[in-house]
Amino acid sequence: MNSLQKFLPKYSLALALIFIATVYFLMTKGNTLDIEMTEVTTSELVQAVYATGFVEADAVAALNAECSGRVTAVGALEGQHVTAGQKIIQFDSPQTQLAVHEAKSALAEQQALLRDSKLRTDRKRNLFNEGAISRQELEDAEKSTLQTEELLQQRQFQVKMREEDLKKLAVTAPFSGILTLQSVKKGDYVTLNTLVARVVDPSRFMISVEVDELDIPKMRKGQKATVAFDAYPEQRLSAVVTRIVPQTDRITKSSRIYLTLGHLPGNIQTGMTATANIIYNVRPNALLVRKHSLLEENHQSYVWKIDHGILKKQLLQLGKNDVTFVEVLQGLKKGEKIALSPDKSWHEGVDVHIIPTKKE
Repeated sequence: MNSLQKFLPKYSLALALIFIATVYFLMTKGNTLDIEMTEVTTSELVQAVYATGFVEADAVAALNAECSGRVTAVGALEGQHVTAGQKIIQFDSPQTQLAVHEAKSALAEQQALLRDSKLRTDRKRNLFNEGAISRQELEDAEKSTLQTEELLQQRQFQVKMREEDLKKLAVTAPFSGILTLQSVKKGDYVTLNTLVARVVDPSRFMISVEVDELDIPKMRKGQKATVAFDAYPEQRLSAVVTRIVPQTDRITKSSRIYLTLGHLPGNIQTGMTATANIIYNVRPNALLVRKHSLLEENHQSYVWKIDHGILKKQLLQLGKNDVTFVEVLQGLKKGEKIALSPDKSWHEGVDVHIIPTKKE
């Protein structure tokens, strides 16, 4: 009995020490946060407006039939390259050819009449000089010759007009490019003003994008842009703002802007979908933090700073931002450590255990 009484105090003391150690461990372990950390860095902050659009041809010619007739020859097909002046389609129109023949015949007849009239006038002049006829007869002859000359000029103009009509039987390329439309074949009958061909100059492709009206005040001619195509997502092309259309669509609330590519790859086509980031501001050596590192309380932005392994709330004054980063004007310095993915439930003074950052 005496030995049991001696043992119990020692046993109780051991239990108390174990309990105290357990509580201390749980308390200290519970106050340690496993967090991902990032450092405050300085870098170039690029602000850009995102826009979507399509590839358009700055030089495109829609060619309509300028007469009615049957197709007798096809000089080029869709997808083929044509040169300026190359014949694409030839029509046969007997009426037009007949009109040219009639105009030339009338011209030849009028030329013969003028020759005869000049001969008669010369004879009248000789007779007048000999006193055989009156001045009135001479003047009448001269007037007749003048009228014949005027009629000749009309006949010459008519021939020119009929020959112009004859040229309309051929549809030709106004400039060198690619034939993106050719809708007829040999033997087809085509009526006046029918669209039969379209020529596009691939060396003058542009990007037409729609920009929200709220971003239009930021846009200027000459601004640089980066363009990507849905068909070629890995490619990035440089472009420049060359035209800003001063009109906002009432429905879409956007305005059209044209971008000219600095280098034209040979694999883009009209109608392709394109996205553009139009750069309107660049801030070099800006102090940056990631947007998702920020929290807000009472309209005040802050981060959780890691100071000697202890968590500390740090209020910030912010500046410009882009899609990923925000500029810090006051509150942090380069190289300071902050929590990458913070939580509002954290408290100051908590110990921090840095864990490896997950790859994004």
